[in-house]
Amino acid sequence: MSNVTDALNLLVADYQVHYQKLRNYHWNVKGPLFFGLHEKFEELYNAAALHVDALAERVLALGEKPLSTLKEQLAHARLAEDEGNPSAEAMVETTMADLSTLNDSLRATAKLAGEAGDDGTVNMLDTMADEQEQTAWMLRAFLG
Repeated sequence: MSNVTDALNLLVADYQVHYQKLRNYHWNVKGPLFFGLHEKFEELYNAAALHVDALAERVLALGEKPLSTLKEQLAHARLAEDEGNPSAEAMVETTMADLSTLNDSLRATAKLAGEAGDDGTVNMLDTMADEQEQTAWMLRAFLG
C-alpha cells in the first residue's frame, strides 16, 4: 500500500501549498473584483484545509505517517508558491491551473488506489475531484 500512501502524501503537500496560496490571494487581492474574490478565496482555502486533513487522515488510516511539517511538504509539493503580486485575474487563472493539476493528481491516485483494491481512497478522491471540477468551471465562467 506504500505507493498509494506515497501518492496521498504528495497530495497532502500539494494541497498545503494550494491552501497557503489561496490565503495569500485572499489577503492581497485588490481592485474592482475584491469583494467577490476575497470571499471566494476564503471559501476555497477552507475547502483546501479540509482536503489536507482528509488526505492526511487517510494516510494514517492506511498505516503510514503523513507529511506533517511545512518543510517536508514544501520539499515534496509539485505546486509552487506564488511569491509575486499578481492581478486579481491572474490569481484566478493560477487557481484554475492549480485545480487542474490537483485534479489530475487526484484521478491518478484514485486509479492507483483502485488497482490496489482500496475503494475507500478511490471514493474519497473521486468526490474531491468532482467538486473541484465544478469549482474550476465556475472560475472559468468568472473570467469569461
